[in-house]
Amino acid sequence: MTLVHNWHLGRTMEYPYFESRPEHQFAAVFNINRCIACQTCTMAHKSTWTYSKGQEYMWWNNVETKPYGGYPQHWDQKILQMLWDNGNNPMEWFTSPEEKNETTAPYGLYNGDTIFELAKTKGLNQVAVGYIPDDKEWRFPNIYEDTAASEKTNYEMGSGADKESSELPEHKRWFFYLQRVCNHCTYPACLAACPRKAIYKRKEDGIVLIDQKRCRGYRKCVEQCPYKKPMYRGETRMSEKCIACYPRIEGKDPVTKGRRMEARCMAACVGKIRMNGLLTGDYKKPDPKNPLDWLIHIHRVALPLYPQFGTEPNIYYIPPRWAPRSYLRQMFGPGVDEALDKYAAPSRTLMAVLALFRATQTVISRFEVEEGPKIYESEVMGKKVEVYNDTAIGFAADGTELVRIKIEEPTWESDEKRMVTY
Repeated sequence: MTLVHNWHLGRTMEYPYFESRPEHQFAAVFNINRCIACQTCTMAHKSTWTYSKGQEYMWWNNVETKPYGGYPQHWDQKILQMLWDNGNNPMEWFTSPEEKNETTAPYGLYNGDTIFELAKTKGLNQVAVGYIPDDKEWRFPNIYEDTAASEKTNYEMGSGADKESSELPEHKRWFFYLQRVCNHCTYPACLAACPRKAIYKRKEDGIVLIDQKRCRGYRKCVEQCPYKKPMYRGETRMSEKCIACYPRIEGKDPVTKGRRMEARCMAACVGKIRMNGLLTGDYKKPDPKNPLDWLIHIHRVALPLYPQFGTEPNIYYIPPRWAPRSYLRQMFGPGVDEALDKYAAPSRTLMAVLALFRATQTVISRFEVEEGPKIYESEVMGKKVEVYNDTAIGFAADGTELVRIKIEEPTWESDEKRMVTY
């Protein structure tokens, strides 16, 4: 083991390999608040990569309903229980101003063991704590869809559940959709666990891939990835995983004329919840004009999924406004309150960047905002909100203008001659 810095945790941690960050890192931001669980992203992946024999159960992209859903079933509950270690690893966060640093510890200091450190603490003969899901846990890719949690556990007549009201900031009855793909982590547990060194992280974009020529199907990647995104294919006796649609990221698709293109699951998103691109590799020097850098490092409205695992995942989420904060803090870390405060009362820049989500399938590497007049003013949970009809402009890496969108979408009225009355 060696010491590497994990900025999600605000400290150094133990990992089998030396820190080696790519110059640019494949990443994405998912806005949970917009997701309608149409599963278009899921089917876009399925029809592109996993339609062959032996891949029937493989859903590299899936959308699960929280708090009860999961694929494989109970994946996060099981890992959290193992990491908790019967109370021996309390997974505490220290969030005082003294523990925070704008670049190296923006969320404070995580004081528990990661999946790598706990394996060493317990003297396990493996890189990280983990498990291999049973076959029955892979049966239902969308179990408990739209099943809500409630303070009223008895749904029978007279329980009062039917009269339960919901209002922000926390609904009494709630659920939300969690969109999941491989996180292409900075410190991948799958890579660290592979005894064959068949898994590698590309230096040019940080995409994590499996070399099928070296893989022997030992399933250590399946066991020790806490997000359960590598999957074993019995037909070939090898493991497979999301490849981040790397030919598109490399600009090989002729549609974008040599420019980087969003992955299939990103580009297919109907709800416009996804923005896919490349983060600046040096988290200490984020680019304020890169939309992902701005959302993640500068404005910090997008958060990592289960940062306490220690893998430093590179898929980030804008949390749902209506779910209990304690549940969200467990899932996304202590930055939840700050992120949701900013999302509920968005700045002009945030409004502009959100407008660029799914505006083009070419990767947006830089954005600009042209200011416009004020069009709306209100108050949200005691905070003043002003909306301006600014113009958001997205540019490709080569400087080509890709898209420009006004915050207020145009309204079209049909000609009276076309109106039909009965």
